[in-house]
Amino acid sequence: MLYPLAETTECDFKRELETKKPKSWLKSVSAFANGIGGKLIFGIDDSGEIVGIIDAQKSAEAISDLIKARITPTPQFILTLEKEQEKSVLILTIEAGRATPYYYKADGIREAYVRIGNESIVAPDYILNELILKGKNQSFDVLTSDVKKEDYSFTLLEATYYERTLLKMEPKDYFSFCLADKKGYLTNAGRLFADQYIVYNSRVFCTRWNGLEKGSVFDDALDDKEFEGNLIYLLRSASDFVKNNSKVRFYKDVEYRVDKPDYAERAVTEALVNALIHRDYIVSGSEVHIDMYDDRLEISSPGGMFDGKAVQEHTIADIGSMRRNPVIADLFHRMKFMERRGSGLKKIISETEKLPGYNESLKPIFYSDGSSFRVILKNVNYGTTKVSDKVSDKVSDKVSDKLNEKEKCFFNVLMTLAKQYDFVTTKVVAEAAGMPEATTRRYLAKFSKMGIIVSDGKNRSKKYYLKNTSTIEANP
Repeated sequence: MLYPLAETTECDFKRELETKKPKSWLKSVSAFANGIGGKLIFGIDDSGEIVGIIDAQKSAEAISDLIKARITPTPQFILTLEKEQEKSVLILTIEAGRATPYYYKADGIREAYVRIGNESIVAPDYILNELILKGKNQSFDVLTSDVKKEDYSFTLLEATYYERTLLKMEPKDYFSFCLADKKGYLTNAGRLFADQYIVYNSRVFCTRWNGLEKGSVFDDALDDKEFEGNLIYLLRSASDFVKNNSKVRFYKDVEYRVDKPDYAERAVTEALVNALIHRDYIVSGSEVHIDMYDDRLEISSPGGMFDGKAVQEHTIADIGSMRRNPVIADLFHRMKFMERRGSGLKKIISETEKLPGYNESLKPIFYSDGSSFRVILKNVNYGTTKVSDKVSDKVSDKVSDKLNEKEKCFFNVLMTLAKQYDFVTTKVVAEAAGMPEATTRRYLAKFSKMGIIVSDGKNRSKKYYLKNTSTIEANP
């Protein structure tokens, strides 16, 4: 048999069987049963060297007796004997349990363990609570609360449901969708879709950082927002934040213009939906975090993969549908915010691959551990920005809050033209903006007064230039 080179999440080495202090290895039995299973190999030291077990038969009996006496409920396990280098090695294989949590109990102690990296640690309260629900074949979102539906409103949910399905949400649907029970008490899923903010952990914190690393929110954040409440509101607000802090550049093809967004909109939506429906709401004081940097977008949510295995150890194409919050996932699916279950991560990759300028170095990254899940989307335009892009970006940041909606549309047209031409004329801008030349001249005069552009010449021969970044001042 080939043994791992070192201890891992799914494997633990023991030089010998400890019977006087069996907790040293029984805690790993508890952890493996509470997680994805694993192996304890007796007769190998921490360095991976085979030292062997002296009395394998007696040791096997002791292992079996101690598990049955001190792990409750008793997990499924298999003991096998291997011969390596003429030495006996005992392999204890622990199956992932369904009757979680599996406790170690002795000397007045009753503790459940989980595996973090190559260590077995006492399960934190939020993981223990999730193990209890898992053992009862329940989920957080399906649990009934003491909150009455009649005390809260669901305007956003009902309006969004109709908008996306063309079906009216009837009172009976709240029970059918498991948002409330027959007595009118909301489930936790129902609480998360109420207009009011009644689940404290239902929050999203968004930050656009200046540069490539985090800093002080007060000194290094270009934009900073906190949203709380209804899940649909969180999804829309988070999407708007990403959109407002992203840019769509373009390049000229032979016959038409090709847009180059920083991120694929559908990939961002899938990542946000994934964070909201699969996160662990039991973790006290937790929230989803969106951190935008110059070169990437990171979306982090509480709770690792529901099956306990790190996502980076999976092949993304083979990941099945295991949902921590099936009620929430089902409703998001009904409203077409997500495609078929189990396809979210694959969709993030496939949509990103469609972006102009994409290459393998820009492939999305997924990472999880026992307490969190993170999606990293690369900015496909990072490092490719032209000087003219930087000029217009800087101008846009300075003046966007000083314009009404029509002026913002005109301004975007002007900035687009500035990336293509050294100068523009009234006629060129009017045709691009689709407005009369008289209105165009009035808008151009305003931007000249603001110091965004300068003009040269008179009447029909007048030319407009975008000012150099070193001299731009967005005057009122």
